[in-house]
Amino acid sequence: MRLRAWAELLRVSALFTVPGDALAGAAALGVRPRRGTALAVGASLCLYEAGMALNDWADREEDARDRPHRPIPSGRISPRAALAAAGALTAAGLALASRAGRPALVVSSALAATVWAYDLKLKHTVAGPVAMGAARALDLVLGAVATAPGTPGPSLRAALPSAAILGTHTAAVTTVSRREAEGGSSAAPLAALVATLALGAVAARRTSPQSPNELGAVSSIAGRAGNVLPGGHQRATRARPAIEDTSGRRPGRRDGPRSFTDAENTPRIVTAALATAYAATAAHPLLHAALNPSPPLTQRAVGGGIRAMIPLQGALAARGGAVGVGLGVMALVPIARALARKVSPT
Repeated sequence: MRLRAWAELLRVSALFTVPGDALAGAAALGVRPRRGTALAVGASLCLYEAGMALNDWADREEDARDRPHRPIPSGRISPRAALAAAGALTAAGLALASRAGRPALVVSSALAATVWAYDLKLKHTVAGPVAMGAARALDLVLGAVATAPGTPGPSLRAALPSAAILGTHTAAVTTVSRREAEGGSSAAPLAALVATLALGAVAARRTSPQSPNELGAVSSIAGRAGNVLPGGHQRATRARPAIEDTSGRRPGRRDGPRSFTDAENTPRIVTAALATAYAATAAHPLLHAALNPSPPLTQRAVGGGIRAMIPLQGALAARGGAVGVGLGVMALVPIARALARKVSPT
């Protein structure tokens, strides 16, 4: 019984939406996951669960009124134990990140500060969704700088477009979640639905590292002016041909139709499929909530938005050339879905 209470407090069914952040961050660099990536995943899991425990501690009075079945108001877990767990998990997360290098420790410290600021101060303010989106974006950046700690600047720049996509999705879902207890507003789920479809279209595109438009496109979806992503950094996924082709055709282009197994086409196909899965997972419950913003349908929309992070992370990994990683991330979907039937992710 006590184990189930902790599973509810920590929302373990949502835990499987976390590893893909670091893996997508590594994929943005065009490299395979390394030891630093694994340390970033461990740090992310600890900091995520710290935020869950701290969230219920901070909301214990509100939950006593609106959600008395939660572990703290029901008396199954004491407030002191929840706060202690949040502190211990935060310390563990920072310790793991420090093993991946100083840049990872800096980013994880910023992530931890954002999580604590959100739960204790910003959650019920207009800055709440932005803070939560920033936390997810920082989590992806953590994976990038932990994977390549020797080049934090280029790693950060390479990870920014994917971080912006993931952060914007998180901010949209967080905005919907602010009314999941009482419902009554179609505006938030409708706006999140539009954002989901737009983000899915952006995530489906495999742009070159030199493309300057992607980060600005994501920023416009979020309703903010976007900064242009500086070009010039190279992704280590395809070497320059030793002999230049002077035929006027694109390098590697063949006469005749391409095969679906073509090495250049496969990442595009997988990226598009995973981006479509992301949009479908999030859009369906959001549409229902927009048409009927009742508490149950709003909660389903939030749950769908949380589960949709997994195919979104998979798409972001695949668009960086890590097709196997993207498909591996998708393998977490049935596990998360099965646990969600037993422990709510919201």
